[in-house]
Amino acid sequence: MKTLGPQLLLVFGASLWGLGWIPLHYFASVGWIGMPLVLLTYGLLAVVAIPVLWWQRREWWAQSNALLVITICGGWAAAALVTALAVGEVVRVMLLFYLAPVWGMLGARLLLGERLTPLRILALLLAMSGIALTLGVDSDTLRSLSGADWLALSAGFGFALNNLATRAADKVPLASKTLACFIGSAVLAGLVCLILAQPIPPVTFTISWQIVLLALGWLLALTSVQYGLTHIEAGRAAVLIVFELIAAVLSSAWLTERVITTPEWIGAMLIGIAALIAGWPEKTARAVPEPLSPDVPPFRLAEPAAKDAER
Repeated sequence: MKTLGPQLLLVFGASLWGLGWIPLHYFASVGWIGMPLVLLTYGLLAVVAIPVLWWQRREWWAQSNALLVITICGGWAAAALVTALAVGEVVRVMLLFYLAPVWGMLGARLLLGERLTPLRILALLLAMSGIALTLGVDSDTLRSLSGADWLALSAGFGFALNNLATRAADKVPLASKTLACFIGSAVLAGLVCLILAQPIPPVTFTISWQIVLLALGWLLALTSVQYGLTHIEAGRAAVLIVFELIAAVLSSAWLTERVITTPEWIGAMLIGIAALIAGWPEKTARAVPEPLSPDVPPFRLAEPAAKDAER
């Protein structure tokens, strides 16, 4: 029963993320589309994040490289996903983004040397099948992907790298790891606006308080998810986090005129199952820690052997 609160918070936060496309479409209808909205919204959150990071600088300085990866990859994941949801088809965007657990699984194999078990390979095949059904894969599929589709794919890839760096940065405080993404999103969105010459729309009083509410909503959702992930086991969290995908698909089917086809429903189910498998911890016998490979990635700064030596 003591995990009921964290479970409810995780479901609540994941559902908020899944419903996030609704305010984004509203802002798009009044001229606030994509990166300018990300710049202002996450810029407000960065104002809160910077003092916290400065206050905790002594705790994360030893793993500053890992925190930099979190800032860049997590920041881009949030900025790209918000933009994709604002301009693309919600179901396609969410399903393409939900390949993040698959990218994370492959990244853990290539960067951290983790084994690909038969169960993980099954998850990969299920996810690929789900995407094939969703997109209607043929010889022209990659050429027909929209900008929103590519943003969603890149967001999922960035989110996977962010998760790998988060696992490596075990000495970085949770608050710093969470808030660093806000700074990364604001900086990257500003760079995109500058490079593509995207102007900031006029900021009226109404838009101002609405954007403040949106920023508080993102903060509430992320805090709820992070708290839930911290206080319940990974297998149960993997099940509950799928509520993000469920909320997005069901709300899109209910509130928009676009009909979700049978292949898309089946694809969503396969991707959801793949995400569950990819996030489910496997029981392994670990009597003696394996020696570290010489090609450990540069952002993996917390080494088991070093910890043992400190003790």
